[in-house]
Amino acid sequence: MEDLSYQGVRCDVAAFSVDCPNRELFDQIADKWSMMILTVLDTGPTRFNEIKRQLEGISQKSLTQTLRKLERNGLVIREVIDTSPVAVQYQLSDLGGTLLPPFRALYGWTKHHLGDVLSARATYDARVA
Repeated sequence: MEDLSYQGVRCDVAAFSVDCPNRELFDQIADKWSMMILTVLDTGPTRFNEIKRQLEGISQKSLTQTLRKLERNGLVIREVIDTSPVAVQYQLSDLGGTLLPPFRALYGWTKHHLGDVLSARATYDARVA
């Protein structure tokens, strides 16, 4: 069986209690859009509209809220570019960059196990139909 730890640290179920700060941060990093936004920023500084173009289906409101949350958590850096019209670009902070290795591992897992998951879904759907 594969070692599911990251840098030797295994998940602590107690960290998921409702008042645990780890849970709040985990929720914010692993939400619907944060991982994808941080992965887009892996390519370097990116303007708001380019992030939006690369994340099909994200609304302007969701992108704005998620970027603000990521900036507040110190994971991205927001820079206003003095052009006409004014532009805004985002880039990973050093702290945000530390999330890329586990994100890449998760992405690799999804590519490696997609067939298994699709098979499990088909089996489940046939069973409950």
